[in-house]
Amino acid sequence: MAVDLSVEARERGIKYFLISYVDLFGTLRAKLAPASAIGDMAQDGAGFAGFASWLDMTPADPDVLAIPDPNSLIQLPWKPEVGWLAADPYMNGKLVGQAPRNILKRMIAKAADQGITLKTGVECEFFLLCPDGSTISDASDTQAKPCYDQSALMRRYDVISEICDAMLELDHAVERAVLMARGELVTEDALGLRRTADVASRLEDLSLEEVERVLVQKALHRHHGNVSRAAAALGLSRSALYRRLQRHGL
Repeated sequence: MAVDLSVEARERGIKYFLISYVDLFGTLRAKLAPASAIGDMAQDGAGFAGFASWLDMTPADPDVLAIPDPNSLIQLPWKPEVGWLAADPYMNGKLVGQAPRNILKRMIAKAADQGITLKTGVECEFFLLCPDGSTISDASDTQAKPCYDQSALMRRYDVISEICDAMLELDHAVERAVLMARGELVTEDALGLRRTADVASRLEDLSLEEVERVLVQKALHRHHGNVSRAAAALGLSRSALYRRLQRHGL
């Protein structure tokens, strides 16, 4: 069943969509589209001047239309009112052959023909700089070999833990979908892209387990799937909430 992005926006509290593609220099390019316009853009694409990014084009070329892939939708854990979408660049009704996403799709298909499955992962490495970019942000980081320094790690605990929490949110959504999937097909329901049907409206009609399930569902919905915020609202630790999510099949 195709994902309706307009419905997803209403049900998940998404106000804007980032319609994105990667250019030949590996830069992620995007347009921020309001949810009210996503229905048309899902069909027609978002317009880009191809020569304005690195796609080996000139001003004489027509606009590139980046058509979003609804199945790629990710609600940003750190800004849940924004949904990110990978897009396929088209020009004159044809896929832009040199666009990295289109190249990747061709390579995946060729690998599959040879019985090879492509797998990838994330190694989150970054530098924290001061606002003007002139130096590193931690003035106390003066060691010749600062890697793995516990003191430096704890000085930057807030930002590192926030990044880690956001990555866990993304990972948990995928892991949960795999666990909930039947067979090899991961459905929209497993990904949590549709609201579950309402259970009995009166709490006194429910068992303790059912009440807990309802409260967990409501907290997750209220906080747009952000596990950290839902756990705080419920007075639980993240790990305690994860255990309940697994127990209730959420």
